Amino acid sequence: MRTIIEICTGSMVCALAAISAGAHRLELCSALPLGGLTPSHGLMEAVIKASSTPVNILIRPRSGDFHYDQREFQVMKADVFSAKALGANGIVTGMLNRDGKVDTCRMQVLIDMARPMEVTFHRAFDSTPNLFEALDSVMRLGCDRILTSGGEITAMEGMDVLKGLVDAAARKLSIMPGSGINPENLLHLVEYTGAREFHASASVVKESSMKHQHKLLHFGDPGLSSNATKVTSASQVAALCEIAREFDLQKS
Repeated sequence: MRTIIEICTGSMVCALAAISAGAHRLELCSALPLGGLTPSHGLMEAVIKASSTPVNILIRPRSGDFHYDQREFQVMKADVFSAKALGANGIVTGMLNRDGKVDTCRMQVLIDMARPMEVTFHRAFDSTPNLFEALDSVMRLGCDRILTSGGEITAMEGMDVLKGLVDAAARKLSIMPGSGINPENLLHLVEYTGAREFHASASVVKESSMKHQHKLLHFGDPGLSSNATKVTSASQVAALCEIAREFDLQKS
């Protein structure tokens, strides 16, 4: 299996940058400063039409926890239907019960709706009380992969757990490390964890090109200067893909 680099993108500009740099797969979302939310129908359609690169759509109706009421669940089902109708490669989603365990009943509904698209269980996994019990639940659901940092803030901090998850999954599904992955640490993570899919935002800060900027109003990421945004760095994406390619060549 070749090493896959999935790039998380939150706009058309970012998606095109990732595609042009050779990303193997995209996760498409919106509102990245909130951890990512479901993208608009228009953005889904535009990105899917723009390239043959596989596009997986984040299905997350709001920020905050991953326990959803029935009205939110109806929204999620409608978004899965839209992603499927538009020709997405897959969906990225996750639901938990109030006790933090995987909501297998409603996840099964989403999975059945999504097929034959791929299904990735996202970082709701990291919020569960026992990652290895959650792994068993997700495997029984038949998901294709789990996006996880090993329950830590970054994948580097969760390396030991990630390696354990890869071993426990025994290739029944893919463990895809994510959070804080960059060209400086990717090779170490590949070699140490044994994972073969990796998720990164590969982003840099871009200052606004607006000539007029209001001194008080702020509509962007609270961690950035007014009107600045984070955008996909094509050079970082290319570097990640080259590291993956070289690793595969050495192993072949």
